[in-house]
Amino acid sequence: MIGGGPAGCWAAMSALEAGASVMLVEKGYVGTGGATASGNTTIIYTARGTAERRMSVEQRVRLGQGLANPTFIERVLDRTKENLDRLADWGYPFPSYEDGRPYRGMLRGVDYLRFMRQRLIKGGVALRDQCPSDGLLVSDGIVSGATGYDRRTGERWTVRAGAVVIATGGCAFLSGALGTNNLTGDGYLLGAEAGAHLSGMEFSAQYGISPANSGVTKGVVYFWATFSDASGQALDLAGNRHGIARHLLDGPVFAILDKASPRLREGFRKGQPNIFVPFDRMGIDPFTQRFEVTMRHEGTVRGTGGLLADDRGRTTVPGLYAVGDASSRERMSGAVSGGGGPNSSFAMATGSWAGEAAAAFASALGTRKHTRTAVPAGGNDGSEQRNPSHVIEAVKERMQPLDRGFFRDEASLTESAAIFETLWRDRSWRGPGRTREAEALLATARWATAAALARRESRGLQRRTDFPDADLRGPRSLLAGGIGAAWVSETPGAERRLAS
Repeated sequence: MIGGGPAGCWAAMSALEAGASVMLVEKGYVGTGGATASGNTTIIYTARGTAERRMSVEQRVRLGQGLANPTFIERVLDRTKENLDRLADWGYPFPSYEDGRPYRGMLRGVDYLRFMRQRLIKGGVALRDQCPSDGLLVSDGIVSGATGYDRRTGERWTVRAGAVVIATGGCAFLSGALGTNNLTGDGYLLGAEAGAHLSGMEFSAQYGISPANSGVTKGVVYFWATFSDASGQALDLAGNRHGIARHLLDGPVFAILDKASPRLREGFRKGQPNIFVPFDRMGIDPFTQRFEVTMRHEGTVRGTGGLLADDRGRTTVPGLYAVGDASSRERMSGAVSGGGGPNSSFAMATGSWAGEAAAAFASALGTRKHTRTAVPAGGNDGSEQRNPSHVIEAVKERMQPLDRGFFRDEASLTESAAIFETLWRDRSWRGPGRTREAEALLATARWATAAALARRESRGLQRRTDFPDADLRGPRSLLAGGIGAAWVSETPGAERRLAS
């Protein structure tokens, strides 16, 4: 398992319970890295056949603009409920309603992942913290392990495995959004080097509203906000990201959470306390005082794009699986953001499925998995380390601004694509360590830009100012990939064919 967020932990747990010997490597510390660990996360806890389940599925399908699959969503929510009930059986301390009934629709991220970490250790999973992976191994086209290095010692490591699960999260292009600065698209690059395809990369333009001096992008509170411009003139926005982004292009925007009732204010404080940490530090009461807001790029962390995987987490490369934000969430959320609940449910379910499938795949190999000749699929070339800061800054300058990332057009996308290709073909800046993250950032930006250019319409998170309407041909999926040359292919129904 590569990646120690919720999806990686559930994949490791499922593989362990299926009888596999499991190692989980994480570029940070299992339990504290990634978006979930930085705050509370909602999750969808509903039973099949209930009104709540029907409403949850219908909402995802309605918002997904033709790309969400109700059958798949039902399966995700079935497995999510099963796993949440298992968490309770294991002793996870869920909060309770006022009448004492357990409430399983929210998880406190740091407690959740600490709990999973301890469960994995007790079960016998080998955890390797501070050990990022920078390459996969393949044997006759089948993924057979991974390589990387230990950040503490600098020593290289190699793991031979019957199967590999990528659970490295998404990519927020170093925007400073809370919990995302270690999410640089590493798994996308690992998978693509082995030949895996990506899907939904054009639906990467998810931006979260945050205080101007904070990375907290929890957006629910802004539905109870009054927005205004620098002069204090009220703006009719009501939490509308599109409208806020438009006004931010012209000047600063301010908010005050004055529409929240006293009971709701108390609920926000208890349920999402990390929202208020920056306000408390600045001595601002956001319910009675105006504060400046901005929008931070959350990319594929809360967007949709990722490695294409089927109903068991299998990518287009044998022996390689992708889960959570490392995989495409088109069938779960369509062309829009999965936000908190859908994404966290998706991570829990896909992690479980992939762990089981990977364990079965490895078991079927028998002793062959130890004797295969393995070669690198790509990855680090071990050359002299150089400072790639110019690469990182170029990606940020092209992907983060609202007039290039949130709103897109042919001219800006074409210019970005040309800059990215020039940087990609320049080998002089590549090297070990930090340069791998720069390479992953650049690769992710290439695929997202190529897919955005190819989708000549506006749909969900794809906002083309030169093509403001949806394509009359209807919804379709776009695949992307390629290392030497990025490619995009229109393949309607690709996910369904892969899963069949």
